[in-house]
Parts: sequence; structure tokens; C-alpha cells
Amino acid sequence: MKLIDTLDTLTAEGDLYERLPGGEVRCTACAHRCLIRDGRRGICKVRFNRGGMLRVPWGYVSGLHADPIEKKPFFHILPGADALTFGMLGCDFHCEYCQNWLTSQTLRDPAADLSVGYVRQVTPEQIVAAGRRSGAKVIASSYNEPLITSEWAVAIFQQAQEAGIKCVYVSNGNATPEVLHYLRPYLAAYKIDLKTMQDKHYRKHLGGVLQNVLDSIRLAHELGLWVEIVTLVVPGFNDSNEELMEAARFIASVSLDIPWHVTAFHPDYKMTDPDPTPVSTLVRAAEIGEEAGLRYVYAGNIPGRTKGYENTYCPHCRALLVERMGYSIRANRISAQGACPQCGTQIAGIWA
Repeated sequence: MKLIDTLDTLTAEGDLYERLPGGEVRCTACAHRCLIRDGRRGICKVRFNRGGMLRVPWGYVSGLHADPIEKKPFFHILPGADALTFGMLGCDFHCEYCQNWLTSQTLRDPAADLSVGYVRQVTPEQIVAAGRRSGAKVIASSYNEPLITSEWAVAIFQQAQEAGIKCVYVSNGNATPEVLHYLRPYLAAYKIDLKTMQDKHYRKHLGGVLQNVLDSIRLAHELGLWVEIVTLVVPGFNDSNEELMEAARFIASVSLDIPWHVTAFHPDYKMTDPDPTPVSTLVRAAEIGEEAGLRYVYAGNIPGRTKGYENTYCPHCRALLVERMGYSIRANRISAQGACPQCGTQIAGIWA
């Protein structure tokens, strides 16, 4: 059996859509808002119209693994905690440098239909039980774009909440108000990729629209989700001082407390021409973030080489609060109440 046929059996009726005349449906899980005719699929390839009903992914994972929360990356949620991370298949973007392309872009590759080994059937209860066995304090939807599998995520998150486990999304941010309101009761935090401040790059190289991502960042913050933002800094693509400052100023306009992670690119998938991001570029990007007034700026993917930009410092007295090396926590001095022990300043985040 082909992979796509297997996935079509692992579906349920979706919550995030509108029925339209003539058997068409309008999906509201992501900002593409695909108009899907009977027998057709959305841009993501995994949400499809069967008989005027939107069918959505259900009952499987393509990946399930306990990772450090810092790997997501979340630096202001329970430092040192494990996050049981699950993913499915498909994506509403087609980023040319995707580093998870085996799961996110598989269904755009006809050769993927030769194997069904990508998926493992599982229930929400089994996923949460696995999280409890591993001691995970967080369950994360990642590896592919979680927005397009939000109904499945909510089924898991409902069980996780009852078990006292926090739930997070690792997303491209191509959201709609409908999906963010749908997720809000179950979601504690939302990591969003702000990939570039150039709309033409979003449209040509990524398959999205910049304004949709900016709107999602604002709304997620307004809804009270803890937001952290990642920009993968790609040489010659989004690494100019002007663009980095534009990104930093936008984040600052939403909240100075939003952590900004500037991370290193390595050639992957279809973007193999640029060189890996130099350490000096990451440090420059982090300094630009600080110049824009952001209180928490991190430079990642190159452990121990970014002049302390892996660590969390008090924005008031500059005391070292969380010392990191890669995904490891060497020291965490933030109090249980989330304060700096030296000056008492409250540190934004989820610490308990």
C-alpha cells in the first residue's frame, strides 16, 4: 500500500473548517485557508475533502522522542526539562532549507509512496503514558508543522493537561485566529519561526506570506501564550544588518520580553549553496537584538562559541541566571517564583 493511502485511513473529521455549497470546504488550520473541492487536498497534502467533510490526520506519529526543552528551542520554560516530542507528516510551507524535510516534505516526493515505514499508529493515551514514563514535564508538537494536525494535538493535549504536563507548539507561525483560539485552552507556549522580513522571500522560497506570521506572533502574545521566536540566519538570504534590525524591532514592538533565538544555518534539502553561518554573524545578530531593546537574545547551534549568548542574564543587574552549554543546563539560579536571586527582578517565562 502506498504511504498516502495508509495516511488516508488514519484520519478523523476536522474541527477547523467551514462547509460551503457544492461540497467544498474552507480549511482554517493555517493562513492559506485552502478552498478544497471534494476529492482534493490542501497545500499541506494531509487535510482533504471527502464527501464534503474535511478529513484530518489522526492516530499516528512519524516521530516520538524525548528531547531537552532547550532543543525546541525554549529557553524560558522549565530549564533542563525533557519534552516528549511528537510529529506527523506534511507541511503548509516548502522551505528550501528545511532541516526536517524527511517528515515535512515527504508527501511532496512521489518516491515516498514506496514505503509505509514513516508512521506508527498510537493513541493519545499512549503518548501521554510515554511522557509520564520518561518523566517529561512538557509535550511538544514538532518535526512537521503542527498547525495542520491541530485536532490530533488537542486530543493529546487534553490528556496531557490532566496528567499535569505542559503543552507547546514548535511552528512556522502561519496561523489563523481560528486555530490559535482553538489551541489556546490547551497550549502553554508557542515557538514561532520568523524566517525573514522580506515578503518576497516568504512567497518564493518558503511558500507563505510574511504578514500572516507577524499577525500570528502578535495574536499569540495577546492570547497569553508564552512566545519565543527563532530566526535561522542564512548567509546572503536574511543576514543583513538592516533586516536583522527590522526583525528585532518588530519583536520589540510586541514585547521586549519575547526571547529571540538567532541560530546557525547549515546547507540542507534544496538550499545547498550558502556556506554555514559564521559565529561572527550570529554574535552580530544577537548584538542587534540587544540594541533593539530585547531583554533576552540567544545565539544557538554553535555551543560554547557565541560569547555567552547561550545563557540567560537578569535584564536589570546582568547576573548570570541560567548557564547553558548546548542543550545542557550547567546552573539555574532563577528562584521558584521566577525572580533574579540577586536583585529580585521578575524574569519572564514559565519556571514552575
